[in-house]
Amino acid sequence: MLQEKALRHAAAGVPGEGKRPHAARPFLFISDLHLSEAIPRTVAAFEHFIRVTADQADSVFILGDLFEYWIGDDMLADPFVARMTALMHTLSERGIALYIMHGNRDFLMGKRFMKAAGAIWLPDPIAITAFGTRIALAHGDGLCTEDRGYQVFRKFARNTLAQWLFLAWPFRWRRALAENMRKKSEQGRERPVSPRYDVTPRGVAALFRRSRAGTIIHGHTHRPARHQEPGGVRWVLPDWDLDHGKPRGGYLRVDAEGFRMMPHG
Repeated sequence: MLQEKALRHAAAGVPGEGKRPHAARPFLFISDLHLSEAIPRTVAAFEHFIRVTADQADSVFILGDLFEYWIGDDMLADPFVARMTALMHTLSERGIALYIMHGNRDFLMGKRFMKAAGAIWLPDPIAITAFGTRIALAHGDGLCTEDRGYQVFRKFARNTLAQWLFLAWPFRWRRALAENMRKKSEQGRERPVSPRYDVTPRGVAALFRRSRAGTIIHGHTHRPARHQEPGGVRWVLPDWDLDHGKPRGGYLRVDAEGFRMMPHG
């Protein structure tokens, strides 16, 4: 079910409440950072983004896959995770709103994490209004409708009972499973990406129709671009990886002047 929020001001703490936005302060959108200690250059770029790039923003939106994986809010005890979470909390301390959406890697992020990060959770998908423009936000995996096996898994994995049962496992079991899945994902990095794993015209058209928005912003596919679709404009956010091959990353800036894709630096 698609929800809707009207964003007004970062300091309000809750979308739809508070003062009117500062027109000069932009909204910044990022996704697919896959943070872990194994990618120090990417982590350093994210730290720079939070400390420097986002300092003059009204709001920061992370549209999924912030961490390489998330196996429960008890991950907050990990020193690396704790450092990244404390870093994100500095945004709210500076009066900058942080909105986080679940991705396919970190959909188990719960209330403890959101509170520790000073973040507001966003459902996937959601419609917002920013600078007079109606925008649909999504992680993007729900738009890959041809990957039917994954869509079945996605529905199961977001079931409250299934999540409760998984989180009841000992932490070491959950971590072992996540690490095994991560290794398989790394092995698949070298294989050509099948069109089956990309968003489909049917999925995109359905989101335009349900949201009544003229713009979609999503990540997930790691294929950053601006697409002119029959229903409007679709922006695909880049993934971040400065540790393997040619550096990738960046963010979408939305302000009174429009939409601009910006490099990570």
